[in-house]
Amino acid sequence: MRAISSGPMACATFPGALRTGWICAAILIAGSFAYPAFVHGQAYDLLLKGGHVVDPRNGIDAPMDVAIRAGEIARVARDLPPSEAETVVDITGYYVTPGLIDIHTHVFVGNRPRAFADGFSSVSPDDFSFRSGVTTVVDAGTSGWRNFPVFKEQVIDQSDTRVLAFLNIVGQGMWDDAHNHDLSDMDATKTSSVMKAYPEIIVGTKVGHFQGEDWDPFDRALDAAAAAGSPLLLECHLPELALEKLLERMRPGDIFTHAFGDVNDRASVLDEEGRVRDYVLEARDKGVLFDVGHGGGSFHFSLAMPAMEQGLTPNTFGTDLHRGSMNDGMKDMLNIMSKYLNMGMGLKEVVERATWSVAKAIRREDLGHLSEGAVGDVAVLDVEKGAFGFIDAGGYKMSGDKKLEAELTVRGGRIVWDLNGLSAPEWNE
Repeated sequence: MRAISSGPMACATFPGALRTGWICAAILIAGSFAYPAFVHGQAYDLLLKGGHVVDPRNGIDAPMDVAIRAGEIARVARDLPPSEAETVVDITGYYVTPGLIDIHTHVFVGNRPRAFADGFSSVSPDDFSFRSGVTTVVDAGTSGWRNFPVFKEQVIDQSDTRVLAFLNIVGQGMWDDAHNHDLSDMDATKTSSVMKAYPEIIVGTKVGHFQGEDWDPFDRALDAAAAAGSPLLLECHLPELALEKLLERMRPGDIFTHAFGDVNDRASVLDEEGRVRDYVLEARDKGVLFDVGHGGGSFHFSLAMPAMEQGLTPNTFGTDLHRGSMNDGMKDMLNIMSKYLNMGMGLKEVVERATWSVAKAIRREDLGHLSEGAVGDVAVLDVEKGAFGFIDAGGYKMSGDKKLEAELTVRGGRIVWDLNGLSAPEWNE
């Protein structure tokens, strides 16, 4: 039995009872002796029963049940009684994790149909989040201080997915190459002012896609982040500025995305002999965070694998989700997690980089865990076994025998994705 309705037969179960109040009352009175929890109110709205909980924040890696009430985690414990829940879903054989958090996406679909000549474009968050176990996405600077209110009104406020954002130092956000180089539109004061006006949504500042030798874009973004007391997200699209100098000037907690994306230029984390550069390790030891930022062109096994073997692992698994990357080697967040699972990282470590590590990086420690009172965002994952192939940004394949699949996703206590009908009753019953 995969889905169970834990309460006794409600009045709506009997069509006649809808027309005859005294019958319904009699049923409730009689049923109160056998099902007191139903009469006095179920303790939980939803009970995920029989799964294996992986919650790195709380050090849990064991079979446990997860109960949700009023959109929040009510309890995580062994053998919670099904009779205490309005809805029970049997998830025996699956892993239960906090809802996944994607730190690098592009979801400001109203900014423009095509942001760059190569076809880069944002996607609607709800179309791609829940099916991957993702309950929170962070937009990576698609909007700036000029158009963030439009982004909030058109996308953030309209989405079931929780949408947070890094604010681009460019006022128009990711518009076109001309705006990316317009220093007059890079205002640290106005950027930090907008960040302070929306502290529950904007988690930091972003800089990238600047092709010149001027340090002003980086400096202004850093100033805005410092003024707002938040991290800087650096995209490695600053080819004329040396990576060594960039990392030296980044602060503990700042984030370097596309960390394994540049194979042939000086932005690579590896030197010509395939060793992790000393200044990269120094930045990591200082507290600079490294994000995958896979995208359509920013993740290569030839960098990621040697780096991992030498101890440089990503702190977070940002996808760089956009229309091109989701149809290329990236696929979705679970695909990135599966790559690292097959590269030798343990499941607990993979889950941590998709949940609690992200929450800490964006300074939203209310997310990414299953503590009592935390938001009821949950992913139920299956580790499939078989013969699989995983593709990097260069078109090269890595074979593997494990792949993660999202079976069920819960957002704020509500089931929003159910791949195989775990929560659905059989049609003929």
